[in-house]
Amino acid sequence: MEDEPVVPEPATRRSKRARAQVRTADFTRTDKIEDELEEEREESSDDLQENRRKPKRNKATEGASTSAAAARKADSSLIDVVKGEGKEIPDVVKRWVEHYDKNQKSATADLLSMLFEACGAKYFLQEEDIDMTDVDDVVVALVNMARRGEIEDYQSSKRGFKNFKDNLIYFWDNLVSECQSGPLFDQSLFDRCLDYIIALSCTPPRCYRQIASLMGLQLVTSFINVAKVLGAQRETTQRQLNAEKKKKIEGPRVESLTKRLSMTHEKITTMEEMMRKIFTGLFVHRYRDIDPDIRMSCIESLGVWVLSYPSLFLQDLYLKYLGWTLNDKSAGVRKTSVLALQTLYEVDDNVPSLNLFTERFYKRMLELADDIDISVSVCAIGLVKQLLRHQLVPDDQLSSLYDLLIDDPPDVRRAIGALVYDHLIAQKFNNSQSRSTGSDSDSSKVHISRMLKILKEFSTDPILSLYVIDDVWDYMGGMKDWKCIIQMLLADNPSAELDDVDATNLIRLLFASTRKAVGERIVPATDNRNPHYTKAQKEIFENNKRDVTVSMMKTYPQLLRKFMPYKDKVSPLVEIIVHMNLELYSLKRQEQNFKAILKLMREAFFKHGEKDALRSCVKAIKFCATDSQGELQDFAQNQIKELEEELIGKLKSAIKDVVNGGDEYLLLVNLKRLYEFQLSHRVPLESMYQDLVHVLKSFRTIDDEVIAFLLLNMFFHVSWCLQSVLSSETVSEARVSALVEKRDALLEQLEYFLDKPLKLHGDVRCKNQLAYRVSILYAVTFLFLPAVFRLLLISKLTKENIEMFLFDTSYAYYFWQVCGILADTWCLFKRIRFASTNLEMLGYSPDESIVKKYWKMCEQLLNVSDDAEEDEGNREYVEETNADAVMFALAKLVATDSVPKEHLAPEIISHLEKYGTSVSETVKHLVTSLKKKGDISSILIETLKMAYQRYLVALSGNDKSLSSKLFQECKSLAARLSGSYVGVARTKYKAEIMNIVKEGISYAFSRAPKQLSFLDGVVLHFVSKLPAPDILDIMRGVERRTENVKTDEDPSGWRPYYAFLDTIREKYLKNEAVKVADGKEGTSVRRRGRPRKKQDLQGKRLFDEQSSSEEDDSISGSDQDATVEEKQEDDEENVPLIHSLKASSKLRSLKVSKEDKRDQTRTVDAGRRATEELTPKTSGASS
Repeated sequence: MEDEPVVPEPATRRSKRARAQVRTADFTRTDKIEDELEEEREESSDDLQENRRKPKRNKATEGASTSAAAARKADSSLIDVVKGEGKEIPDVVKRWVEHYDKNQKSATADLLSMLFEACGAKYFLQEEDIDMTDVDDVVVALVNMARRGEIEDYQSSKRGFKNFKDNLIYFWDNLVSECQSGPLFDQSLFDRCLDYIIALSCTPPRCYRQIASLMGLQLVTSFINVAKVLGAQRETTQRQLNAEKKKKIEGPRVESLTKRLSMTHEKITTMEEMMRKIFTGLFVHRYRDIDPDIRMSCIESLGVWVLSYPSLFLQDLYLKYLGWTLNDKSAGVRKTSVLALQTLYEVDDNVPSLNLFTERFYKRMLELADDIDISVSVCAIGLVKQLLRHQLVPDDQLSSLYDLLIDDPPDVRRAIGALVYDHLIAQKFNNSQSRSTGSDSDSSKVHISRMLKILKEFSTDPILSLYVIDDVWDYMGGMKDWKCIIQMLLADNPSAELDDVDATNLIRLLFASTRKAVGERIVPATDNRNPHYTKAQKEIFENNKRDVTVSMMKTYPQLLRKFMPYKDKVSPLVEIIVHMNLELYSLKRQEQNFKAILKLMREAFFKHGEKDALRSCVKAIKFCATDSQGELQDFAQNQIKELEEELIGKLKSAIKDVVNGGDEYLLLVNLKRLYEFQLSHRVPLESMYQDLVHVLKSFRTIDDEVIAFLLLNMFFHVSWCLQSVLSSETVSEARVSALVEKRDALLEQLEYFLDKPLKLHGDVRCKNQLAYRVSILYAVTFLFLPAVFRLLLISKLTKENIEMFLFDTSYAYYFWQVCGILADTWCLFKRIRFASTNLEMLGYSPDESIVKKYWKMCEQLLNVSDDAEEDEGNREYVEETNADAVMFALAKLVATDSVPKEHLAPEIISHLEKYGTSVSETVKHLVTSLKKKGDISSILIETLKMAYQRYLVALSGNDKSLSSKLFQECKSLAARLSGSYVGVARTKYKAEIMNIVKEGISYAFSRAPKQLSFLDGVVLHFVSKLPAPDILDIMRGVERRTENVKTDEDPSGWRPYYAFLDTIREKYLKNEAVKVADGKEGTSVRRRGRPRKKQDLQGKRLFDEQSSSEEDDSISGSDQDATVEEKQEDDEENVPLIHSLKASSKLRSLKVSKEDKRDQTRTVDAGRRATEELTPKTSGASS
């Protein structure tokens, strides 16, 4: 096999055929030769029409009894039949063959004319010129027609030609089939057709290449069908001949069979020669065509040829093209090549001939499993399965594929899951182990054991284990064998292979499989939409839930008793009951088992103190209390009450121990249990709320994590009390007063910690980075309380985010908690919420001094990401989590009007450019929310002043690097904020923009010339959003401010002033110049559709003089630029010449350099570009 090209370049290679060289030279012929070709075409067209009219008249006179429909059918030309529905193609082909038997030249002329018309060119050959016409001359004439735009491109017209390509393929297939008894082997008709098809496939016009390639590729397929029939005849004849020769009798029978065998062999040879002719003349050039559709058709056809006619095409000479196109830049071509190879490897007899090819290209096939295009990746994984089935890939090369088990695209993960199941679990590709013996239970046990070996690779990360289970679940029936899994877990003498890690993974597998069986997702979906299930699917889920319940009804208590001591096993095991049908416990008289389960869950709740175990126990017990029936439900509710009483008793005892100088551990553990319980259930803490306050007041040096959960539980208790008050029809004044007292106690403790200094240094800072994850909860916890607590929020956080971060830390310092809890408390009790109601005394609004302290603390927390820059592996995490949660809490306060926004809103928005993308998104949503409420020009100008003031402070400190950075941030902030005023918003918010500009100019001149850079850095971005008359007024107003000022005394200080004036003057004059041009176009716009220009555009679309036979006919670069320029200038090219000259002279008078023009463009588009994220290149491998 010869080496493949390293970087195929289909657009630059030229054909090696002599005919193509002659045609390229003919492109430079004079207009005289072109005119002669045109006249010849017209004459041939007239003669052909004349010849066609004669048989019509004869049929009209001879067939008096023929119906009108039959006459129209006979009169229709070949191209009309192809353009039609296609039903008449077989009859028309038969009549054409009869016509060919009578008059070969006339029929050939008709067929070639149809061929040209199918390509889009109405070019007709004369009967008498068939033998004398040179192929190159005709092709040159056709190319010239395309150059003049005189052809029809069927590919661009969807209506009327929807089935055109299918009909054309059907026509040629019928033609070859009808001609196999005569014209196919006369070495005249099809040789001439192939010459024209090959020549047209190498021309620059794309429509020629598309249709000619389509016809040529189909001819090879049709030739293969004929060759296969002839091959079968040859085998039959050979057998008969061998039988006759065994008789050792020479006679006419042997002679006849020998002659027939020789003739059949010659016909097959002729077919193969024509196949090779098309392959070398058409395929080897077009498989690298610049049009991906043509490349796709070539590779798809080659796959069919190799599969259907392996005796010729199953060779490395042809297979190498399938391997080369695995690197094509078009995903569609790569996918087509992969599918073609997949069909080849499915045939076992083909594998020996593919050994060398596989050795050369199997690594590329493995790489395609991780292709950037998902469909290619899925198909490539299917191809790898075929390679594994034939054991053509060593196992040590598959490690990269297994990494795709945890890839993002679900389709890729499912495909890899199927491969893993077939290859590693079921071991279908291993002949020695592919046949399982024994019962289905034994088979399930074997499969589960192999699955556990895979899960052991991911045992340290339960989330990755869920991904693997999700990938394989659809294919592995053993995961649904609940009894087998339970037996393996309860085995008294577990096998040596089932160690503690395997037991943990098996419980995770049982829990995940149960969730999948009842229709629940175990991995996050990419679209975040709730799945929609049909009625049949829901019935399947209910049946699965019933099967799970029946299988575990008696064994569930045994599993809980056995694995309760293990914290990593108890959480998934306890939560399985949530997916069971509790009604069956009553129907099947299993009440005692149900009660035993509840008691064991309660015991597990007090046995463990980790988040997962506690949360699962609370969830399971609450589910039993709501979904069970009758007596069982009463029992479950009593268990919850007893759990509350026991928890409160343990908490009081732990507080007493701390007061007496005991250890804080029991207090911390019980506070965690209380917190988990309060997430979904109200716990009566009235009797001990003051005890929690007392601990906070009296023990200021207590562990920070204990403080964290004390504040959390106090906050949740206050929230539940508020919910109770708001949901009651009548509320006593005593209840409201008690709630206010609890709220004030909570705020007092929060404000105490707010006053404490925040120190971030050394190891403490590192702990803070971990501890901060808990603060996400405080920003959104109240969302999961009853509906009365829902507020307008600006967030993308979900409950899963909270659960992911809450208990991963041992350090939850008060200053992180205060940030979130204060925001939530102020939102819940905001004054405007209770104004003019009977509960007005519940309203609360913090003092301005408290808000300022709160902002200072948040600002320091936002800067933690900067302080942690040197910490390895934490930089990205801190930016995306810490700063985002703090900014969310701040934005929530402003968006819900919980605090006065005049000071806090500008501070928040001024950090739009300072931190990561997530923080910027939160601030951007905040700005959008504020805009909907009214004029925010005062907030925006104050924001810009704050950002600019930071620059002035750095500038006064002689820190050039920092001052330059801060000034750039200020400019970027102005660009981002002004970028929101685009399109219709420029008119809608014109008053806001004008206020910002005026206030900005006043601020810049308040301390001139020190603050004049505010004009050029900030105000200019908003000026560009105003119409030309307003720009002129602003320019005049700025000039009046310096009428009596001696600016020459400090030229450098006043330089921003002059730069600002020059820039807005240029913008104004440019807008006026464009307005003059647009306003005086007159009727020239209507000339856009004049026929001459339309013809030129067609010619550009179909033909490019600079392209060779290998190049595309697309519009050249200059033509594309011209088209874009025409759209941008709104038909400015149609402006009368005198107006264009006036506009140009006015622009030249501005003397604006190219650099300034580019700067203006950047200024206008800066806001838009700043919001766009950098998109990586996604093209595949170059072809």
